[in-house]
Amino acid sequence: MDQQQRANGGHRVTIVEIARMCGVSVQTVSRVINQRPDVSPETRAAVEAAIERVGFQPSAVARSLVQRRSYTLGVIAAGLRYFGVAQTLNGITAESEASGYALLLKEIASSGQVDIMPEIALLMAHRVEGIIFAAPDLGADLAEVRARLPRASPPIVFLKSDPSAAFSTILIDNHAGAREATRHLLSLGCRRIGHLAGPLTWHEARDRHSGWLDTLREAGQTPGPVQVGDWTSASGASAFEAMLLADPEMDGVFAANDQMALGVLSVANRRGIAVPNELALVGFDGIEEGAQFTPSLTTVRQPLRELGRLAVRELIETAEPGPDGAPVRALTLAPELVIRESAPAARADDAP
Repeated sequence: MDQQQRANGGHRVTIVEIARMCGVSVQTVSRVINQRPDVSPETRAAVEAAIERVGFQPSAVARSLVQRRSYTLGVIAAGLRYFGVAQTLNGITAESEASGYALLLKEIASSGQVDIMPEIALLMAHRVEGIIFAAPDLGADLAEVRARLPRASPPIVFLKSDPSAAFSTILIDNHAGAREATRHLLSLGCRRIGHLAGPLTWHEARDRHSGWLDTLREAGQTPGPVQVGDWTSASGASAFEAMLLADPEMDGVFAANDQMALGVLSVANRRGIAVPNELALVGFDGIEEGAQFTPSLTTVRQPLRELGRLAVRELIETAEPGPDGAPVRALTLAPELVIRESAPAARADDAP
């Protein structure tokens, strides 16, 4: 695009030059760019042809000044170093760029209770047209957040559940994913299934823990040992050592993310525990590295980039509502069990 715009004399083509090329005023070109109706069809066609010919694009600043809009979305996020958050942000970024919006990112702490109102106020001061909240629960009461917002506040989409239905939400069904992982371990004949949980300040970790626990109880199985890690492979390794001390006969592990599952694999390899013959293992996330390990990691793959993309679409739809306004919606995405070597498909004669 820049090459086309600079082709004429090596400089960037401006709206003034477009007007000269077409023999019309700058105001007329501006009306065409901003889809104003008060331009004749012939003039509109000529201006659009000139714009297409030179590859002209109006600047975002000019567009926002003309339309009195910022074309900027705010994102409040925590734990940017973690796979799930990073992949979700990739989806948010890609969809924002495709839709012509800039992003303003504000990172908050990923542990402890945080008052998110100052972060919202900061983004509002930058005239964002909507906010995506992509962070752990942190104890925020969303009904209270709604009550404290000024009437002219931008729409907010939360990537978590909201029992109060005060905001639109989009989330991945972590509980269902954990149930699928645990059912798969049961189908392999595992009867002493432990759980390596993530930090329970994260709603994702709590939902995965409850999915594991509910499935075992429904199957009439006694839950195996539980240890909590911090999402890292190192914490997974040390937590798995503690789980082995608590139950040396444990024959299955559901890890709340793939990084911690890889820590389990490293300890199993060092101790000579055969995976999956002596211990079946399922992770959660779907990181690419999981397929490269020996044995390759069975996991629950999350549609994280799609989560980010949908959040942007929902926010833009809410920020640019139709005549009936924008309803508060709750959208849920389903994860997918990816079967690999660490917990292979059950044979017919292995099924419980």
